[in-house]
Amino acid sequence: MTDGTTDLQALAAEAYIYGYPMVLNLDEVDRFSRKGMGSVAPAPFNEFSHASKLAGPDDPFVTVNNDTVYSVAQLDLSGGALLLTVPDTDGRYYVLQFVDAWTNNFAYVGRRATGTGAASYLLTPPGWDEDVPLGATRISVPTEVASIVGRWACAGPDDVAAVRELQEDTLLEPYWTASGEAHGLPTHTYIPDEEPELLFYEKLRARMAAFPPAPADLTYQQRFAPLGLLDVTSPYAQPRPELAEALRAGFAAGKEKVEHESTHGGRAEQNGWKLTYHAFDYNADHFEVGTLKDPQWIYTDRELGRMVRATSARTALWGNHGYEAAYAMTWNDGDGQPLDGGQSYTLRFEKPPPVDAFWSITMYDLPDYYLVANPIDRYSIGDRTPGLSHDDDGSLTLHLRPQRPTDDKTAANWLPTPGGRFRPVLRMYTPRAAVFDGTYELPPIRRS
Repeated sequence: MTDGTTDLQALAAEAYIYGYPMVLNLDEVDRFSRKGMGSVAPAPFNEFSHASKLAGPDDPFVTVNNDTVYSVAQLDLSGGALLLTVPDTDGRYYVLQFVDAWTNNFAYVGRRATGTGAASYLLTPPGWDEDVPLGATRISVPTEVASIVGRWACAGPDDVAAVRELQEDTLLEPYWTASGEAHGLPTHTYIPDEEPELLFYEKLRARMAAFPPAPADLTYQQRFAPLGLLDVTSPYAQPRPELAEALRAGFAAGKEKVEHESTHGGRAEQNGWKLTYHAFDYNADHFEVGTLKDPQWIYTDRELGRMVRATSARTALWGNHGYEAAYAMTWNDGDGQPLDGGQSYTLRFEKPPPVDAFWSITMYDLPDYYLVANPIDRYSIGDRTPGLSHDDDGSLTLHLRPQRPTDDKTAANWLPTPGGRFRPVLRMYTPRAAVFDGTYELPPIRRS
C-alpha cells in the first residue's frame, strides 16, 4: 500500500466518523416516510405520524423508549415555512424534540421548555427573512430536512385515549407564504448493494451538498476533497482502484472506532453505569426555543464533539439533551462483568432518582439495542409501574433475570432480560441538579 493510499484511508476513516450520524439519520428519515417504524405508521414529509401505543419489540429502532407514546414528523422546508400548533396538555409531560439533518438537537417544545399551554410556532428554513405571524414563536431550522420527535407521557393502555386526543390536536400545516413544492431527500448515484462502503460515501457526498452544516464544519469539510466528497458528480460508481481501496479500508476502520468508543469510550462512569448525560452536547451552533446555550451543555472541542455525535447516533439516535432527559446505560455489572441473560441480577435504589417528571429502566438486547419480547410484555420498569413492592426502609429492589421469580413480591419488581447479552438504560425525565453534580449516585447492578 502506498503512502498516498494510507493517507486516503485515514481520511476516509475520519470522514466515516464525521458523516455516519447524518447518513444513518437520513436513512431513518427516509425509512420513516416510506415504511414507518412498528407502531408509528409511515407518513409523508410535513405530516405527523402518531403511535397509538407504547413501543415494543415490533418497533426496530435503536434504544426506542417504552415510557412515552411517540409522535414523529419528518420536515421538508424546501417548499417554505410550516406552522406548528400544540394543544394545552393540562400539565401532562411531553416534549417535541427538533433534530436537524446532522442530528443536532436545536429546539424543544414541551413541559420543561415552554410549558403545557396551547401555542403555535413558525418553523422556517435556512435563509428565511419574512414576518412571523402574530402570536407565533419562530423556530429557525438549520437544514431543510429535519425531524420532530414527540414523546407523550403515558401511564399505560388505559391512558392511551387521552394521549391520542392530544396527538390529534398537534398540527403541522404549510404557512401561507410557502412558495414552492418540497423536494425531500437528495438523490444519489446508484451504487450496487454489494458495495455498501461506496454507497455510504456516495450518500454522504450528496447529503453534505444538500444540507450544509454550520460555517465551522463547512470549513472542516474541505479536508475531504481528496476523497471526492466535494465533487459535484459522483466518483464512486467507477472509482479509481486506489480510492476504492482506501474507502473500503477507511470505512472498516471508522466503523470499528465508533463501535469501540460506543462501549469503551471516555464517558464518566458510576458503579458500572456509563453516564451519557452529555452525549448530545455536540450542537455548538444552533440554539432555538427550549435549548440551553450554556457552556455546561456545549462541547467546544469540535473533534471530540464529532466522535460523541457518532457514538450517540450508534447507541441512542434521537436522544435528548441531558437537561431534558438524562440517560445512563451499562453493559456490565458492578464488578465489571458483562451482563448476561444466563444470570440473575438485582438493582437496589435506596432513594429513587431525583426527577421532576419520572424515571425508568428499559431493557435492550445486543448488538442491535432493540426491545425483546418477553412473557409479561414488560420492557421497562420505573416509578410509574403499578404494583411495585418497596422494602420496609423505603428502598426499591428491582430484579433483572430471564425467568419469573417464584414469589409474587419479587415478581412485582421483575424486569425480564433477553437470553443473551443485554444492556439496560436508565432514563430520568427532567432530572434535578443532584443528577449532574454527583450528589445523587446510581447503584450498581449485582449478581443475585
